[in-house]
Amino acid sequence: MNNGMKLLFAALAGALMVAAAQPAIAHDDEERLVIHVDENDKGKMNLALNNAENVISIFSKQGKKVKVEIVAYGPGLHMFRADKSPVKNRIEKMGLQHENLAFSACGVTQDKMKKKEGMDIPIMSEATVVPGGVIRIMELQDAGWHYLRP
Repeated sequence: MNNGMKLLFAALAGALMVAAAQPAIAHDDEERLVIHVDENDKGKMNLALNNAENVISIFSKQGKKVKVEIVAYGPGLHMFRADKSPVKNRIEKMGLQHENLAFSACGVTQDKMKKKEGMDIPIMSEATVVPGGVIRIMELQDAGWHYLRP
């Protein structure tokens, strides 16, 4: 192979790498954001909720459609625990106010907590238990959702 061909292949390989690194782009008029919570920290939980409210408010004022989903796993699952959530009242209120806001609780974490604590781990009715929090975030990113970890 001559030098010209090598340069052409190198350029094509580089272009493919750049294209592969680009995020998936939604092909509709709706913005979508997944927010990741993995810490049992009331401040981080409130920051995630603030981010969700701000995104919904700003896009709504601009006349744009938006969906936001907060996914919690690991120690962050305390956010959605019906018995221990430090932000329970706020989640209940926001769940009623925003139909375009969803909450996902990690089933793997729930099972681990159940074994460790020797009791069922109640999840707030506003949250949906998903098989795995990390998997849920991956699915949403694969579908073109923006990602935020406050």
